[in-house]
Amino acid sequence: MILPIYAYGQPVLKKVAEEITPDYPELKKLIEDMWETMYQADGVGIAAPQVGLGIRLFVVDTHPHEEEETDEKEEKEPLKYVPIKKVFINAQKIEETGKEWTFEEGCLSIPDIRGDVDRPEIIRLRYFDENFVEHEETFDSLNARVVQHEYDHTEGVLFTELLKPIKKQLIKRKLDKIRIGQCKADYKLKFANRR
Repeated sequence: MILPIYAYGQPVLKKVAEEITPDYPELKKLIEDMWETMYQADGVGIAAPQVGLGIRLFVVDTHPHEEEETDEKEEKEPLKYVPIKKVFINAQKIEETGKEWTFEEGCLSIPDIRGDVDRPEIIRLRYFDENFVEHEETFDSLNARVVQHEYDHTEGVLFTELLKPIKKQLIKRKLDKIRIGQCKADYKLKFANRR
């Protein structure tokens, strides 16, 4: 089932999410619905707060970026990028390392706004998969970027908060419009309040 995506201004997007246990009600169905919702919206990741649930759960599929990464790196070095498709439950950041790099990000909860965000190249996480098997894993390249972005959602942080001050000023009016429901997307959005 395709779920509505909670738009900028919804309080759940600004709260630190809670951990869950394996007996979380209808967890398997929720994960399936999140995949379906993400793909329908042409996303590469979606976190539970984006579908209105304040829990530490997100899904990531970086295969759509595979071609983009190949094009960018072909000239510099042989391709090392391996796309991922994973479920992350109760993820906790162990460390971020490497040189900071800039990449343009967007967010399904903040349609039509994109901006350059600096993030470290590598992130190491401890998390559970959909079967509640624990993993400790390191991600780099675009995988790290997407994982960091979705992890931030479980911490109540939006990518717009990481933009340079001048860019924040430039998008302020657009964010205000999203907050009051004056925006469109090719997928269903749920707004905090409409005037």
